[in-house]
Amino acid sequence: MARRGDRLRADKVTWNRKTGRVLATGNVAVTNPQGDVAYGDSIDLTDSLRDGVVANMLVVLERGGRLAAVKGTREEDGTVRLDRAAYTPCPVEEGGCPKEPTWKITSVRVTYRPDKERVYFERPRVHLFGLASPALPSFSVATTASNDTGLLAPSFGISRLNGLELVLPINIALSPDRSLIVAPHLFSGELPMLETRYSQRTELGALAVTAYATSSRRSEDLSSRFTSDTKRAFRGYIDGVGKFQLDPNWSLSGSLRLVTDRTFLRRYDISREDRLRTTLALERIDRDSYLSVAGWAVQTMRVGERQGLQPVALPEIDYRRRVEDSVLGGTLNLQLNSLAIGRKAGQDTQRAFASGRWDLRGITNGGQEIVLTAFARADAYNAEGVAATSIVSYRGLEGFHTRAIGAVAADVRWPLAGELFGGVQRFTPRVQVVAAPHIANLRVPNEDARAVDLEDSNLFALNRFAGYDRFEDSSRVTYGADWALDLPGTSITANIGQSYRLDSRPSILPNGTGLSDSFSDIVGRTTVRLGDTVSFIHRYRLDKDDLAIRRNEVDATVGSRATYATIGYLRLNRDIDELEDLQDREEIRAGGRVAFKRYWSVWGSAIVDLTSKSEDQLSTSDGFTPIRHRLGVAYQDDCIDLGLTWRRDYRSTGDARRGNAYLFTFALKNVGR
Repeated sequence: MARRGDRLRADKVTWNRKTGRVLATGNVAVTNPQGDVAYGDSIDLTDSLRDGVVANMLVVLERGGRLAAVKGTREEDGTVRLDRAAYTPCPVEEGGCPKEPTWKITSVRVTYRPDKERVYFERPRVHLFGLASPALPSFSVATTASNDTGLLAPSFGISRLNGLELVLPINIALSPDRSLIVAPHLFSGELPMLETRYSQRTELGALAVTAYATSSRRSEDLSSRFTSDTKRAFRGYIDGVGKFQLDPNWSLSGSLRLVTDRTFLRRYDISREDRLRTTLALERIDRDSYLSVAGWAVQTMRVGERQGLQPVALPEIDYRRRVEDSVLGGTLNLQLNSLAIGRKAGQDTQRAFASGRWDLRGITNGGQEIVLTAFARADAYNAEGVAATSIVSYRGLEGFHTRAIGAVAADVRWPLAGELFGGVQRFTPRVQVVAAPHIANLRVPNEDARAVDLEDSNLFALNRFAGYDRFEDSSRVTYGADWALDLPGTSITANIGQSYRLDSRPSILPNGTGLSDSFSDIVGRTTVRLGDTVSFIHRYRLDKDDLAIRRNEVDATVGSRATYATIGYLRLNRDIDELEDLQDREEIRAGGRVAFKRYWSVWGSAIVDLTSKSEDQLSTSDGFTPIRHRLGVAYQDDCIDLGLTWRRDYRSTGDARRGNAYLFTFALKNVGR
């Protein structure tokens, strides 16, 4: 029987047309317009098919979840009231056989409101893995992902500094698309901390803001490496992010990240970043142009760095336009850029430039790919307070200066393909010739091209400096080859290359970067993939004179998604003492996960500093210094997540002391907020 979206199915239905009574028996199923199905042995209801009494009732919710009761009543508005009932969103059968759910809620009375998509419990008990809790106060759960006011799942932890930690989050629904979560953090060894999270979604985009506030003892300004405790002080952190698509072309995005001191994030295990960036950007993107008006500021978390030397960029304007089939059939890319960087106690720099790059790509009759490039740029710089920059090569000259840049290049590749070992191999030799006149690099400041290092990724770049403030002005020949082999379930790729400078003028590239002499170092990369089981990547740089390994980087993963092992190794042996952020170091990272039984797994990860004094005189490592490790055990099935994690930090920074920390996680799936 069907009426106004409600449907009744049974072995036998008796309808008294005078009284409007409908009596159904045998395999009864009643479906409402929302898709919820109520099953029972018998049902006595009116001919609207909406209200009635069901014996031995089972309600299967359309979006997951089941309600079972000895007796149930279905009201005209769709509300279902059950006596001595149980609810679970977990599967209750497996392979066609009955299965006890991981967790369920039993109650003397349960009410399901389909209009609110919530289940309400009176004097409930929670059963987890068959163990029942004491009777709890009345509460409700959502049957779908929703935004409702109520308690969220708590979390527990323990650390050396703060003692036992209990987090009790409460969600406050301000509207269907606005939410405020208030989460007090209670500690046994420290004052409480308040965490709040606000999120909002609009037709144009979304934003989220998280804030922390507490009071505790903290270290002095770590820029002076003084780490004794001070008096108790207010401590907090704010983290906001948002993006709005104003129309198909224009968008506005930004982030706000500010903290009261350098050790707060580490002490409360919120973040381990060494710099926080606050940004704001207005962008316009279409098929052939890009415009960005942006600004950003940096707050350092590093020991020994002065906050007054951190940059604030406002504004940063970048405009680009692509003109296809412009001159001689090539593609012309035009760019206008300006940047103003200020520092409270350091050097200020303003920069503007205009550039044009023309590229023409063609294929010869013999299959060679040829790319011709012409590049020109005009720069204007103004620098103030250059004496505040400690590294001379970064300063530039005080005052206003201009610079002209030009380069032409020809890049030839010759792909060759053939069969090998039952698969297909490709061998592609490559040669690039770049000609550039002498450029007055050192007259202007270097703000964005400081991390210079020869790698396989920039070997054939027109400018092997990372940013705009430095341009490689040597004429050179770069040569190398790519090789690939594709077999069923297996792929191997490799490349190798080197460059040779054609002129004899001194290079601005420091010793140890692999680019300072006539012949560069040799760089390459090898990648091996065996199905979804093995992934191996090796990057290296070999000294041109004695083939000593200057860079050795390995990332390998073996296993499946459930059980795997991963290792990462990095050794830099470059002997660079002229630039910041290019110190030699050696490090190993390892991690893995082992799944056992069906839902259980153990996992772990560790980072060890292998740097010795012979590699870096400023290093505090003795050649084998653990930095941090984690070890955990987890249970995960279709409706619950349980986990216990042990973390140990081996380094202290101010009041963020080394020691052990433990975290217990508990989350119920298939339950809305």
